[in-house]
Parts: sequence; C-alpha cells; structure tokens
Amino acid sequence: MRVLVQRVRQASVTVEGAVRGEIGAGLLLLVGVEEADGPEDIVWLTRKLSQLRIFNDEAGVMNRSVLDCGGEVLAVSQFTLFASTKKGNRPSYSRAARPERSKPLFDQFVAAMAQALGKPVPAGVFGADMQVALVNDGPVTIWLDSKSME
Repeated sequence: MRVLVQRVRQASVTVEGAVRGEIGAGLLLLVGVEEADGPEDIVWLTRKLSQLRIFNDEAGVMNRSVLDCGGEVLAVSQFTLFASTKKGNRPSYSRAARPERSKPLFDQFVAAMAQALGKPVPAGVFGADMQVALVNDGPVTIWLDSKSME
C-alpha cells in the first residue's frame, strides 16, 4: 500500500456536490492499493501513521503524532498512486489492485486507523469522482510505501 500523507489544517472530500467527509487539523491520507497488499500492510501503515511525529511540540519541533495532538484523519482512495510513466505519455495503472481487491483492503485500512485513533475516520467514496480540498500545513507531505517498510 502507498499513502501520500499531508499534514493539514483542514480537509474535505466532496462527491456529486455533497461533502462526504471533512476534518480540522490532522492528516489527509491518499491511499493506493496494489495486488500484493494484504493485512500486514494495513498493520504496518496504521502503526506508522498513528505514531508518525510530524506535528509541532511547544518548541516548534515536529515531535508529536496525530495521536499526541488529538488530530483527525481523512482517508481517500487513490489508485493513481501506482501510476507508471515509464513508457509514453499516458500513465499505466496496471500495478493498482482491481476494485474487488482494493475496496475491502481500503475499508479495512480505514477501520484500523479509526481503531488506532479511538475515533471515526471519515473517508471518500471508493471509485467515485471526488473533489478533495485541503489546506496543507507547513507544507508537510510525506510518501509512505508499506513494501519499503522503512
């Protein structure tokens, strides 16, 4: 699984003119799933994301996690995180998992994040045409890939 993490002051996801999820300060997670992903990827990412120290402490140092500061999380599925641009000008998405594989894993990831945080995690609508709005804080944007497990 790949996650593009953005520390935000606020974020929302809208589908067909209706806001489907919104948060204040916290993390916007754009989540991509590939065929090789499974429960171990969810476990690793949930732990990493809930403990990732990218929020400022009293001294202005990024030393606090989303858990430490009581932040919120918004998750949005995004298969384009597995785009390959090696050949030509049209990206290939062949590494992205098919919806019947990726939707259950995305849903499990959202549930695991909610459990780790002890509060609901709003999410976009899987497979829908979504509009994501955010105010990136910092800006802080980090790329995580469970296959690298750094």
